[in-house]
Amino acid sequence: MKSFFSITLSSLFILIASVSLNAQQGGADWDGVLYDRSINTITTAVPFLMIAPDARAGAMGDAGVSSSPDINSMHWNPAKYAFLDDDMGFALNYTPWLRSLVPDINLSYLTGYRRIDDLQTVAFSLKYFTLGEVNFTDNEGFSLGSAKPNEFSVDVAYARRLGDFISGAITGRFIYSDLTQGSIEGAQAGIAFAADVSVYYERPIEWERTPATFAWGASISNIGNKITYTDDVNADFIPINLRIGPRITFDLDNFNQLSFMVDFNKLLVPTPPVYERDSLGNLIPDGDGFMIRDGRDPNRSVVAGMLGSFTDAPGGIREELNEITNSAGAEYWYDQQFALRAGYFHEH
Repeated sequence: MKSFFSITLSSLFILIASVSLNAQQGGADWDGVLYDRSINTITTAVPFLMIAPDARAGAMGDAGVSSSPDINSMHWNPAKYAFLDDDMGFALNYTPWLRSLVPDINLSYLTGYRRIDDLQTVAFSLKYFTLGEVNFTDNEGFSLGSAKPNEFSVDVAYARRLGDFISGAITGRFIYSDLTQGSIEGAQAGIAFAADVSVYYERPIEWERTPATFAWGASISNIGNKITYTDDVNADFIPINLRIGPRITFDLDNFNQLSFMVDFNKLLVPTPPVYERDSLGNLIPDGDGFMIRDGRDPNRSVVAGMLGSFTDAPGGIREELNEITNSAGAEYWYDQQFALRAGYFHEH
C-alpha cells in the first residue's frame, strides 16, 4: 500500500467517512482474523453518497425506496417524482452529522423538481458534505498543515410514468471529492461521473375490507467510473448500490393512515479478499498485486465488479447474505398534517 500522508482527526470518524489512498487492500487482510469472524467490511470512496439526507427516511431506519413520493425522492428512488401531484417543489436539509463525536462535520442537501406534463417530471439535487478541519502529518508525525476537506455531488433526473401504476427514471450525477485541499504533494481531488436507474410501482388494493395501497421500488445508484486521489493507476470504486423493497399503506379512515415498508440494500462492488501472509505477517507479492488465499482480486472493471459482487465473498453465500443491509419503517399520518414515524436498521 502506498502512503503519502496520514490524517489526524479529533475522533475515529475518519475511519468511517473518508477513504485511504488505496482502499483495495482494506477489509480482511490481517491473516484471516476478520474473515474468521465473518466480518469483512466493504470499503468504497465517497461514502457520503449513501448518507440519508432527510429526516423522514432517517426516522424510518433509512427506508425510502418504496415510501410514498415526496420532495426528497432523488436520493431513494427518483422514479417516485412521476407520482407527485404538485407542479413543482423545493426542499433544503441540513444535518450536523455525528455531532456527538465531531462538532464540525455536516451534510447539506438541496433538491427540487418540476413537472413537465402529466407523464414527465425533471428533478435536481445538490449534496454537500464537509469533514470539518483536518490536521495532516507526515509518517514521523510532523505537521503538514490543516485543511477543510469537502465533497459534493450534483444530480439531474428525468422521471416518466410508464403506465397507470408504474414509472421509471434515469439520473446523471457529477461527483467531486477533495480530501486534501492541495495541502499534500502528489494528492489531488477525485472526480467521477455516475448514473442511477430506478423504477416505482404503486397500486390501490383492498386489505380485509380496508382501502390500501401496495407499492414497491427498485433502484441501482452510483453506476460510474472509479475514483482516484493520486496519479497512481489504482482507483477505488464508488458506492454502486442496489436498493429494493415493498410498502403497504392502510387508509383507516378519512383522517388516519398507516404505512409499513422494508428496504434491502447491497453494494455492487468487490468484497475484499483474504490475502496470504508470510510468517512475519507480511503480504506475499504475486505479479502486480498480492497472493490471495480466499476470494477474488478486487482490481476489476466496474461492470465485472458489479456482476461479481454477488459471488466474490471469501465466506461464501453466508457472507454474501451478511452484506445485505435491512431497513424497516412505519409511518402514521393524521389528516396529512402530523406524522409519527419509527424505524429499524440492521447491518451485520
